[in-house]
Amino acid sequence: MATKHSKKAAHDPANDLLENPEVLAERLSRGEAFLKKNSKVLAGVLIAAIVLIGGILFFQINNQNQNDKAQSEMFQAVYFYEQDSIDFALNGDGINPGFLQIVEDYPNTDAANLANFYLGSIYLSEQNFAEAINYLEKFSSDDYLVQGKAYSLLGDAYLESGDLDKAISNYEKAANYNENKYFTPKYLYKLAIAFEEAGRIEDAIEAYGEIEDKYYESYEYSFARKHKARLEGLAAK
Repeated sequence: MATKHSKKAAHDPANDLLENPEVLAERLSRGEAFLKKNSKVLAGVLIAAIVLIGGILFFQINNQNQNDKAQSEMFQAVYFYEQDSIDFALNGDGINPGFLQIVEDYPNTDAANLANFYLGSIYLSEQNFAEAINYLEKFSSDDYLVQGKAYSLLGDAYLESGDLDKAISNYEKAANYNENKYFTPKYLYKLAIAFEEAGRIEDAIEAYGEIEDKYYESYEYSFARKHKARLEGLAAK
């Protein structure tokens, strides 16, 4: 009895479909009827999917081509920047475009993104803090050194503009972004100065203390110790 029961339990209804031609034919006819009835809808969905996929591929290929062209054209602007030929770097030399034209002609490319960084740093050096903020806010990078530097430059621009809250916020981002012994103490030092200007003495002491505790080999170490002791003396009064 157990054997019969197990065979019955093991019966698969799907076998009825495979073994019975009439059932199979009925299922197929239903499928054909559905396709005929909804052929226009299905065709529309298929066409829409093809157009969507084609559009995505076109955008990706076109964007890559635009980026390659922009990178090539921006080479001379970078050279001018490194040679401190700031006007040529910004506006080009009449033959090669400057960073401003790269941003305008090739938006949404990696080259334009990098040009935003260069533009921000240039305007910051010229004390045009509004434009520095404008371009640096548009920049983003996965490179931990460059992105940290961008946050720091933004902090400088906001600090010089008198916006201490945003200066502090960006210095904190710089200091916390992939901490390293080369740049983090510099960002912490700037952060401590911003805290002090904002009257947040305890926070400034903490920032100086982090340099003292973790980055004793850095250039900022001795200055951090001195200013930390000075603020602790002020706090104790």
